[in-house]
Amino acid sequence: MIRKILIANRGEIAVRVINTCREMGITSVTVYSEDDTNLPHAFLSDEAYCLGSGALADTYLNQDKILSIAGQCGADAIHPGYGFLSENPLFCEKVTTAGIAFIGPTPESMLLMGDKITSKKKMAEAAIPVIPGYNGDNQDNAFLMGQAETIGFPVLIKASGGGGGKGMRVVHQAADFPDALEGAKREAQNAFSNDRVLIEKYVPRSRHIEVQVFGDTHGNYLHFFERECSIQRRHQKIIEETPSPALTPEKRAAITASAVEVARIIGYVGAGTVEFIYDEADNFYFLEMNTRLQVEHPVTEMVTGFDLVRLQIEVAAGEALPVQQADIRQTGHAIEARIYAEDPDNEFLPTTGVIEQIGMSRINGVRLDSGFCDSNRVTINYDPMLAKLIAHGMTRTEARERLLLGLDDIPFQGVKTNRDFLKRVLSSRPFNEGNTFTTFIAEFGSVLAKRDYSNDELALIIAGFLFYEKDTPVSADETTAQNAWDIISGFRNV
Repeated sequence: MIRKILIANRGEIAVRVINTCREMGITSVTVYSEDDTNLPHAFLSDEAYCLGSGALADTYLNQDKILSIAGQCGADAIHPGYGFLSENPLFCEKVTTAGIAFIGPTPESMLLMGDKITSKKKMAEAAIPVIPGYNGDNQDNAFLMGQAETIGFPVLIKASGGGGGKGMRVVHQAADFPDALEGAKREAQNAFSNDRVLIEKYVPRSRHIEVQVFGDTHGNYLHFFERECSIQRRHQKIIEETPSPALTPEKRAAITASAVEVARIIGYVGAGTVEFIYDEADNFYFLEMNTRLQVEHPVTEMVTGFDLVRLQIEVAAGEALPVQQADIRQTGHAIEARIYAEDPDNEFLPTTGVIEQIGMSRINGVRLDSGFCDSNRVTINYDPMLAKLIAHGMTRTEARERLLLGLDDIPFQGVKTNRDFLKRVLSSRPFNEGNTFTTFIAEFGSVLAKRDYSNDELALIIAGFLFYEKDTPVSADETTAQNAWDIISGFRNV
């Protein structure tokens, strides 16, 4: 039995785990740094312990300090959330050696799937389709250049370890390869202490589709359908949805079956995500596996009705998955938007400030997952994500419209955010038509750019709103707004 869980994380994912612990009657324990004293995760849990101050290595990445607190409070299990120590096999091993359950996969699974080179080799051996490329041990620059020429440009240089877009470069011609390789290796070394890279054939206008999988210690492997995460900036997701508008029932069956097979091949335990590249010819290729809960897991929860954190805890306690594959169905559509403290009109640079008011959604089917509350200060010490706003509807259009209304209700006043940019994406004709791919933001930059309206234009918009019925479609540029007010970007929170 798991009666007490220490959550080795911060912010919204810590709050998310706290909520499930409360529903299950499990005591929750959180840790926090001194500058996080006023964040919700530091006071919503049943117990909280201060990690002190200093660099991340001294606080949330301090394995020995976290394990000491776990022993001190008598925790039965540790939930790592995502990021930080969630995919660290050494930490996982230390936790289990201390007699504490780790809510996640085994160290062996982390090691295998955490390295993009070894994982691709394993998948290729198992006949799982992988993107053509080089993932060998020879890391000599001249040799890698030769491999890139053999593969054919454009190619993608990718760090073997880690993720989040770090150590990644798209190279369109041979002349640019040496500098791109040097930059990717340098960034990978700084981020992951590992400068190994692999070279892949770059697939233009591809979609990023991932499948939520689960395994238990009783040999059961299930999927909870797919998520499309193609809307990205700097190779990081900002909008995710399910079902994917690109998949036919046949393709959905094929890609989810492949994901379950990946989990089965490696004997995976817990929640994981198998990620694929999906090209314009409807081919899919294994990309990588994230051996943890994903930021975008709420959209899966919205359409399937399952609490994925609860399932994580039950599996970590040794229980069998409580459902069969036939019991898991998709109902409706869900879309998630990540709200970042950043300036999309200034190369998405992070912003800081004090949150004066977050707001509250008044729309049914809209969920806010946030690790902040009013009066909290946003700094540059951590990832700039403030919250996730998730909307569910019976159709994609209904979910999209609810999400737009929810973004109006939740302004995060006091801090410059990407809220207005998210509205531009969601209101654009390409997104509305499901024409989404990983280079969406670059390709439709002119459509998504901020526009300043003159007084005359504002007067015409207001007149149009007053003159026509509210449900009369009004087109402006590339938007598919339903009324004149919807085409004004950033009117309330510029």
